[in-house]
Amino acid sequence: MLASLKVKDHMNGTKLTFTPDMDVLRAIHQLIEFKISGAPVIDHHGNLIGFLSEKDCMQVALNAAYQGESAGRVEEYMHHSVETIDYEASIIDVAEIFLQKAFKCMPVIKENRLVGSITRQNILKALQKTANPESVKKPNSQQSTKQNIHVSSPN
Repeated sequence: MLASLKVKDHMNGTKLTFTPDMDVLRAIHQLIEFKISGAPVIDHHGNLIGFLSEKDCMQVALNAAYQGESAGRVEEYMHHSVETIDYEASIIDVAEIFLQKAFKCMPVIKENRLVGSITRQNILKALQKTANPESVKKPNSQQSTKQNIHVSSPN
């Protein structure tokens, strides 16, 4: 039963993305506004080139708050090596990664293109639903949960 749970059925369709030339303080503001722990960084062709997390931003925020220092661009703080998960992967595969690594979310890839993200909370919800299906409320099917958000630097 657990092996049949797929990432595609439990991932977030919402995508907040950053560009490498974006001001990192603006990116931090977006992470806070959208209440997410990190977001993929894409180039101008839509290719995944990095990931910016709350942890990556912590020193930047401290320096800006205490010394009033200018922060810089996203590319200066993002992780360039990004671990991703395939759209068709099992929830169990993602749960194993989350148990082994400090990640809170991972970009989801389908045919080498970014299609969303999956979080620890998504995994917990999927496992809860499997363990006790009658305790989970179903979302309103008429309400769309997908929203694409792309943030880039003004030219």
